[in-house]
Amino acid sequence: MTGLFSEFPRFSELQSANGVFLLGIIMFLGTTGGYIFRRLKIPQVVGYIIIGILIGQSGSRLISGQVIETLEPISGFALSLIGFLIGSELKIPLMRKYGRHFAFILSFEAIMPFVIVTALVWAVSFAVTGDWSTSLALALLLGAISSATAPAATTDVLAENRAKGPLTTMVLGIVAMDDAVALVLFAVAASVAAGLIGAETVSLGAQLLDIARELAFSVGIGALMGCALSLIIKHVRNDEGRTLAFSLGGIMIMTGTCAYLGLDPILASMAMGFFIANFAPFRSRDLFSLVDRFTPPVYVLFFVLVGAKLDIWKVSPMFALIAVVYVVGRTVGKSIGSWFGARVSGAPATVRKYLKWCLLSQAGVAIGLSIMAGKVFPDTLGPTIILVVTATTFIVQILGPVCVKYGVTKAGECGLDITEEDLLRESTVADVLLGTSSAAALGETASFREITECFGRQDSLGCPVLSDDGRLSGIISVDNLKEAFLLGELTQGLLACDVMNPCPVSCKPSTLVRDARELFALHRIDTIPVVREDGVVLGMVEEHMISRFFNRKVLELHAKVAALETA
Repeated sequence: MTGLFSEFPRFSELQSANGVFLLGIIMFLGTTGGYIFRRLKIPQVVGYIIIGILIGQSGSRLISGQVIETLEPISGFALSLIGFLIGSELKIPLMRKYGRHFAFILSFEAIMPFVIVTALVWAVSFAVTGDWSTSLALALLLGAISSATAPAATTDVLAENRAKGPLTTMVLGIVAMDDAVALVLFAVAASVAAGLIGAETVSLGAQLLDIARELAFSVGIGALMGCALSLIIKHVRNDEGRTLAFSLGGIMIMTGTCAYLGLDPILASMAMGFFIANFAPFRSRDLFSLVDRFTPPVYVLFFVLVGAKLDIWKVSPMFALIAVVYVVGRTVGKSIGSWFGARVSGAPATVRKYLKWCLLSQAGVAIGLSIMAGKVFPDTLGPTIILVVTATTFIVQILGPVCVKYGVTKAGECGLDITEEDLLRESTVADVLLGTSSAAALGETASFREITECFGRQDSLGCPVLSDDGRLSGIISVDNLKEAFLLGELTQGLLACDVMNPCPVSCKPSTLVRDARELFALHRIDTIPVVREDGVVLGMVEEHMISRFFNRKVLELHAKVAALETA
């Protein structure tokens, strides 16, 4: 084609030259996929990953491998945000309360899949190859990798469903800390595997020392950045823009530092969030809320890139068989380990029953360990491990979020993490009126005695006045009543039409509470009639009724969470 259209660059040239355009495509398509899947009652994170698969290495290759590598810092930043928000949930009183449960469950849910995957992979590999030493080395490495759990997809589902309760608390703590256990297990497995196949590698003691140093430095850097950020926000806490900028800047600096020093960004950012939440609790409340509002677009980019990295066409039948065994063994191990740990530690019933559904996702750390295995065993076990982990990541990243939603739904924890701000944004006037006594309506010819009796029977500050055809004619407020009493004996001859004022505004049952509050402020009134589409007056909504509704709902949510903890 010639002419005007011949001047347009090809898409490959456009995406290479214009990173903003490419990020826009990823975010737009990813958000569309998340919206569609959410409408289908499937966690939105699955939609993000599916879009990534369709436009990435397994699909149309709209995003090239070079571009994915270039955008890798986004993944590190997203993981740091996730760790930061997880750390904000790990309050010291909570750790004291659930510390014993954390310790037992973490130990068993990490070690059990290691044992089961090692046994199953060794049996299958040995049956196919007949080489017991190489099969055992492969099995040990995959077993160690199987103990890791991805926090990103899990926390996204918990946030999407506003989950709160003992199961949610346990999941957040486990997915944040079992990566450290996976690193230790991998160091041990790599040392043993090297001896089995005769490869030269660093001694076990040196590897464990490196891991201890990595964990200590990660926590230390996170705590230092948390201390610095808490001091900064002390002086800018009334400026949301600067608070958000300083917070994101601190997280980015820490992410870059961890990348340069080879440290764990999730653990460092979790330590950062933990420090701020526990040692600057009053100053940090708004900080975490601001950062949480910033995360959705970053999560979209992260999960689309996760899907785009996967290349499911490289898996051969042999690798597919090991991958299936790996997934089955890991699922069984996580299920048995989490149940047994919860049972031994005396965790709440919901944790014992449904924790196993929330630990299936696996991505970042597992892929990182597989790449590490590829570097340590480049000509022997490395390529096999990378392919198996890549293939299984595709499976568990799709099924994992669905299972998490099932678990927290069955545990009854969905919709319990709601604040007054959430209620204000989502509740309608009909919700406020539900369970309250409606204000009695009066006719225009009602006597003053009937008016006073009406106010005596209700706690509403206003009373609607209806015309002969049942339509809203006006409203009598407490102030109108006071003015009428000043007339002395003349009040007995007054009718409702004499006392009432024209109603400046009314609202519908579907009106959002936040919009009703704006009407209170705009018209400087205390009460607003609620009128249906057909003109029928349903009652009056007032500021004190809204406050009472919020208090009741928050208390109900707290009571539900407390009931789950004692179950």
